[in-house]
Amino acid sequence: MESMKVRRQPVIGLTAYCEDARWSHWHKPAVLLPANYAEMVAAAGGIPVLLPPVPGIAAAVDGLDGVLLTGGGDIDPDRYGAQPHPATSRVSQERDAAELEVLDAAVAAGTPVLGVCRGMQLVNVARGGTLCQHVHNDAGHTPSPGTFGSHPVRIADGTRLAVILGANGTGVDVPTAHHQAIDRLGDGLVATAWAEDGVIEAVERAGAGEEFFVAVQWHPEAGDDPRLIKALVAAASSSRAKAP
Repeated sequence: MESMKVRRQPVIGLTAYCEDARWSHWHKPAVLLPANYAEMVAAAGGIPVLLPPVPGIAAAVDGLDGVLLTGGGDIDPDRYGAQPHPATSRVSQERDAAELEVLDAAVAAGTPVLGVCRGMQLVNVARGGTLCQHVHNDAGHTPSPGTFGSHPVRIADGTRLAVILGANGTGVDVPTAHHQAIDRLGDGLVATAWAEDGVIEAVERAGAGEEFFVAVQWHPEAGDDPRLIKALVAAASSSRAKAP
């Protein structure tokens, strides 16, 4: 009788912060991430694994089926040849370096990638693009600190994002909290969604074919629409099934 191969759930790496944190009697630097990222990945059928921003973490990509580049502090403007804006904050060169290496490893391996907020900005900088370090809030990009707002985005027809969200050429409302955005689009990236004021709200990699490579400026983990996270987990599961 032939042995049956057990198909495990896809493992999704979530990039995490290193922040000064308090818990119980402790006040120390901690590797952390808002729980809703992991909860939504788990609800979609994936196994969430945190990737701390430490040297060499990109080696973990070999054991992952998908990567989620999460939100957080601003990227060091020096990485895209700019001087810091007074509003630029929470810059971590260690996190920038670790996540750029994770992204490079994922792309090289053909591992499905989803970028969220800072994650989309990281994708753009990795491709030689630049960022607007502080956007006007006319379209509601930046709600009160510690909260998420909501605004509509228009999604380009025929894109992977449009297929995932069922929104060919139409708009959807998204949960948002960001004060930076893409300025010059990076090489090999295609803008696939925009806010009412023209801010780029999503990108995909040109010529990616069947590979899953999507990044959005909003926060799907903070809303009640799990389709983007489900699409990442589904792509990771499919990629794993095709692996030798």
